[in-house]
Amino acid sequence: MRPYEAMVILDASMEESAVQGVINRTSELLEPSGSQLTRADKWGKRRFAYEIDHRSEGYYLLLELALHPDAVAEIDRSLRLTDGVVRHKIVRLPERAGRAAPAPADPALAGSEQ
Repeated sequence: MRPYEAMVILDASMEESAVQGVINRTSELLEPSGSQLTRADKWGKRRFAYEIDHRSEGYYLLLELALHPDAVAEIDRSLRLTDGVVRHKIVRLPERAGRAAPAPADPALAGSEQ
């Protein structure tokens, strides 16, 4: 499985229960393939820099996923067909994402800036 991140913008008029429903459906869709939703971060309502489909604000949702490569197309299709999703983008994260940076070999260099 590889780490992915999905940014989803939902219609601002959606209720909290509908937002949670999108998260639950995405999680349920992943279970049969062995993939998983590792984190769902609700950013809340934000104004757009420009109008999208005659809307000036949306509800932002950041999903961190551990997916098999073939599950990406399935998630993309599901988000495209879900009512209330204004935009979405799925990005593969580097393998090192989420892990701590390795410690320097020389402890004397740990605090120095160059």
